[in-house]
Amino acid sequence: MIWNTLSPFYDFFETLYNGKVFKGIAKEIKNYVNADDVVLECACGTGLLSVPIAEKCKSLVATDFSDGMIKRAEKKLRGFSNVELRKMNMLEIPYSDNSFDVVVAANVIHLLDAPEKAMRELLRVCKKGGKMVIPTYINRQRKNAMLAAGLLEKMGVDFKRQFNLDSYKDFFSSMGLENVQYKTVDGRMPCVFAIIENV
Repeated sequence: MIWNTLSPFYDFFETLYNGKVFKGIAKEIKNYVNADDVVLECACGTGLLSVPIAEKCKSLVATDFSDGMIKRAEKKLRGFSNVELRKMNMLEIPYSDNSFDVVVAANVIHLLDAPEKAMRELLRVCKKGGKMVIPTYINRQRKNAMLAAGLLEKMGVDFKRQFNLDSYKDFFSSMGLENVQYKTVDGRMPCVFAIIENV
C-alpha cells in the first residue's frame, strides 16, 4: 500500500512544504469540537490532526486504513487517555447509526473510488444535530499546488479527483447536502473545510 510507504515522509510534506496551511488546519479544526463531544476521525494518517482534536474532545476514535500511518499516529497519541486507535475502512464503518457528535475526514475524499458511499457512511454514524468536518486540499486552485499534486502522483498517490473550490462545493451539492458551510485556509496548497450539519 502506497500510504505505508509514504507514512515516514507524510509529516515532512505537511509541516515543511505546506506548514502554514497545516497550522491553519490544526487551529481551525478545534473550532468544531467541544469538550463533551465523542469524535470519529477517519483517515487520521500520522495523527497530526488527531492531537488538536484529542486536546479538546471528550473522546476520539482515530482510524486509518494504513498500518504504517496508524503506527506513527500511536506515537503521537500515546499520552492521551481519551483516544482509541483502530484500523478501519471508511466505506464500511463498524459503528451504529447516530454514534458520534462530530465526524472528521481530512484530506481523503479526493483519494476514494466511492466518495459518495463514504459520505453516506459518515452521515449514518453522525448523530442528528451533530456535524461532519471534511477538510480537503484543493489542488486545482493554484499552479504550484497542481505541481505538488503531480509529484505525489509520480510517487504513487492515486488522486481520483482534484478539486477547486467550485467543484468541491458541487460535490456536496450533488449529494443533496444543503446545510454546508465552507472555510478556506490559504497557502501553497490551500485547504477548504466543508462543515456539514446533520439535520
